[in-house]
Amino acid sequence: MDRTFVFLGTGTSVGVPMIGCDCPVCRSDNPKNHRYRSSALVQTPAGNILIDTGPELRLQLVRERIGVVHAVLYTHFHVDHLYGLDDLRIVAKHLNGPVPLFCTEEVERVIRQTFSYAFTDEAAPIGFVPKLYFHRIGPEPFAVLDQTVTPIPLLHSSFNVFGFRFGDLAYCTDVSEIPDESWPLLDGVRILIIDALRYKSHPAHFGLNDALDVIERVNPERAYLTHMSHEFDYETLAASLPGGVEPAYDGLRFRF
Repeated sequence: MDRTFVFLGTGTSVGVPMIGCDCPVCRSDNPKNHRYRSSALVQTPAGNILIDTGPELRLQLVRERIGVVHAVLYTHFHVDHLYGLDDLRIVAKHLNGPVPLFCTEEVERVIRQTFSYAFTDEAAPIGFVPKLYFHRIGPEPFAVLDQTVTPIPLLHSSFNVFGFRFGDLAYCTDVSEIPDESWPLLDGVRILIIDALRYKSHPAHFGLNDALDVIERVNPERAYLTHMSHEFDYETLAASLPGGVEPAYDGLRFRF
């Protein structure tokens, strides 16, 4: 199947450069060290599937010349993965209808609370608010456009979050532990995208060695690190990684 995966953002919750930081990575001119909040896009013959709506969503879509999104999947409800949702207003206009959101009951509750102005009786006549349609998801595989998507239950500290599998590609951001029952869902993965926040472990995220341990166990053909902080200089990190593993960067795309 002809699909393209696009890294819209590969940074941690504060982004890189970080406000007020004068470290070499935050001052770097290398665009691969400039990281928006983590999100991704899967382009298929039937349309574009967005994973998460981070705060820089408009900038990400404009940069990648993505004119429309046909569905949105949510890994979880944290601010860095959700708070660009208002930019879906223009997406709904292009679709001439509501944007389908695929998320858990918990994520839907947070969206309805945080963006309550989009769901009031007054919203419809006002017009230019996000028009949204919810599809409730659980751990079972579900269909989006022409794709079968398999949720991968993960732990993000004490939070239950989802990774997503598209065929032989798995996207697992914001993870500190893979539950025993989720490992079989990674069997046969050829391309693994995995959280690696910093060099040391973190209570809510994999550190570099944690991510490399997962990669060794899954044994994909290729692996990409994402959700990276300013601890990582792209070139330094890339040179230190084993074969088949590389840091992702904003705008990186590949077919799968």
